[in-house]
Amino acid sequence: MTTEIERRFCVISDAWRIAASPGRILRQGYLAQTGVATVRVRREEHSAFLSVKSARCGIVREEFTAPLSVTDADFMLERLCRGVVLTKVRHEVKYSGQLWQIDVFGEGAEGLVIAEVELERPDQAIPLPPWVGKEVTKSRRYRNSEIARRCARRQAGDRPSGSESETGFRGELMAGPGTS
Repeated sequence: MTTEIERRFCVISDAWRIAASPGRILRQGYLAQTGVATVRVRREEHSAFLSVKSARCGIVREEFTAPLSVTDADFMLERLCRGVVLTKVRHEVKYSGQLWQIDVFGEGAEGLVIAEVELERPDQAIPLPPWVGKEVTKSRRYRNSEIARRCARRQAGDRPSGSESETGFRGELMAGPGTS
């Protein structure tokens, strides 16, 4: 078990790309979600993992991760996951001594770019890069499992609401740090 202490932000410009790693493709889906935990399957090019993540307490949650064979992960993603399997490209960027992970979403969530940074403790202060906007750490709407659920709803023909209706996820993203 590990403790994950993480903050997440919408990305508001492409300035991060100058210092970014080439990126790797991730596919992930959700086997179960309850009020206390989420069970996720994640597949990378040559590896796969099953993770159980507890509900958040502020910006902290517990995480249990175990390796899977890519064959088992592919089966789970294809046949067992609820909702949409998310595809995203994950880049890494160093900023002021912190490693940031930038996720560029595809397949149903095009336009959504989220930056996350892991911390050593919940009260750790960090300088924010100029390419991040609104903090979305505590917003259910920006959890990967919720993004997958929203994509599945849209694929099923449910009418989206708010800024999602005409612009996909992009309409939500251009807000600065002080907006909600």
